[in-house]
Amino acid sequence: MAPRRLDRTKTPPNPLRSRGFTAFGERVEAAPIAPGLYVVATPIGNLADVTLRALATLAAADAILAEDTRVSRRLLQRYEISTPLVAYHEHNAAKVRPRLIARLAEGEALALISDAGTPLISDPGYKLAAEAVAAGIALTSAPGPSAALAALTSAALPTDRFFFEGFLPPKGAARRERINALAGIPGTLLLYEAPSRLAAALADLAAELGPRPAAVARELTKLYEETRRGTLAELAAHYAAEGPPKGEIVVVVGPPQAAPRLDQDALDAEIVDALGALSVKDAAAAVAARIGLPRRKVYARALLLAGARR
Repeated sequence: MAPRRLDRTKTPPNPLRSRGFTAFGERVEAAPIAPGLYVVATPIGNLADVTLRALATLAAADAILAEDTRVSRRLLQRYEISTPLVAYHEHNAAKVRPRLIARLAEGEALALISDAGTPLISDPGYKLAAEAVAAGIALTSAPGPSAALAALTSAALPTDRFFFEGFLPPKGAARRERINALAGIPGTLLLYEAPSRLAAALADLAAELGPRPAAVARELTKLYEETRRGTLAELAAHYAAEGPPKGEIVVVVGPPQAAPRLDQDALDAEIVDALGALSVKDAAAAVAARIGLPRRKVYARALLLAGARR
């Protein structure tokens, strides 16, 4: 007889488990919650940033779905929450997701959290949420901390319109192509970046977007929290000289300046003047940055004008 395989997404009910949490020195019993999937935001650093609703939801749920159970366990231990943890991350999501949907269909309440911040933002949780909704399962958000929004509000850049891009491509050519596609968005850009790629990414942002104001926010809400502000070129030079910083990083880039209206003759004159001292590539980049047009559009015109001058 084949041994029975343990389903690690299924946790047996424990009638003795306390469905409560401890906060401000007081033990609070969590009220029951309806069946469904709960998307619960957790602190991005400082564990005191958790909401009371998040604690109550995590305590009342049948299980908590976490990217890294070791990371999430620290939060549960801090607030004395005994809800079982189930690993759900990009490496096991495709395999585990059908089992979780089945549990939800059976009437369980499952809480989805990420390592830090709001789930579904740059993590695989959106697929679980989409399948749950498609299956007629209730989806509820318990909002709270977000690294992207915390960085936006600390950057001192326009907040009326913003665009969250997440991580840029890691390779230079693909990264520059993607940045160029973002150049015309009329709002502040929010980007996540790895410390090892920060200087190169900032240099590419400066080359493609010109002298925009920007900020690099790292270790938000933690002991060594820092927000460094300057132009993209200034920030690129700083991190190239200082080396990769520690911690999780959000890059905030100010919106494009309103481009002056230039007719074709005026644009051509700008390009021809730049070609007198620069290569086609550098002339296009300089003109694009100065007048606020996409670099690729200016480069295509510069190629034609350079060819006509030969």
